[in-house]
Amino acid sequence: MTDTTGTHPEPIKVMVVDDHPMWRDAVARDLSESGFEVVATAGDGEQAVRRARAAAPDVLVLDLNLPGKPGVQVCKEVVAADPAVRVLVLSASGEHADVLEAVKSGATGYLLKSASTEDLQDAVRRTAAGDPVFTPGLAGLVLGEYRRLASEPAGAAPADGGTEAPRLTERETEVLRLVAKGLSYKQIAERLVISHRTVQNHVQNTLGKLQLHNRVELVRYAIERGLDDE
Repeated sequence: MTDTTGTHPEPIKVMVVDDHPMWRDAVARDLSESGFEVVATAGDGEQAVRRARAAAPDVLVLDLNLPGKPGVQVCKEVVAADPAVRVLVLSASGEHADVLEAVKSGATGYLLKSASTEDLQDAVRRTAAGDPVFTPGLAGLVLGEYRRLASEPAGAAPADGGTEAPRLTERETEVLRLVAKGLSYKQIAERLVISHRTVQNHVQNTLGKLQLHNRVELVRYAIERGLDDE
């Protein structure tokens, strides 16, 4: 099997969940033929949770409209059981409420079913790498929701638990600001005239300092501090 995963030494393990057998099989087949390892499929919510726990995929490609248990609940339960699993929602719905509910449930990406096969393959790769991936037009919606949540005077503790924020270098702060604006690693590298690998290193160092787990949490942290407006 050809490895199409870039930096991954092994093929990315993917599970496909959709209640339409023909669509589910087609997506699984396309991903498999592109070099991904499809470790499981499921057609309803209960089955999805059970099989995800057994198969331990890197990326769960998940439809929201499922019988038995809705997709958002599947997402919550799978991520709670194994936070290492990344969830990429693949849905026919572009409704804002569905997108925001999916993200709040733990999804790191949201792609419409109208996306091309190439877009889906790229989204799975980026999701596995920890990138937040959204169909064009939806990323701004999610960032806007993060800003709204960050501005609410709800008395909630900040992301760093109320302690003094760890000290970031000037370059780390610069990279964090661009991450918060929704730029990809490649775009950040081009903007700062540095290598893609250097951007990854800065992001990993920042995640470690802030005790965060992925770029979605990093974006939330940055927006809470207004870095995306600078």
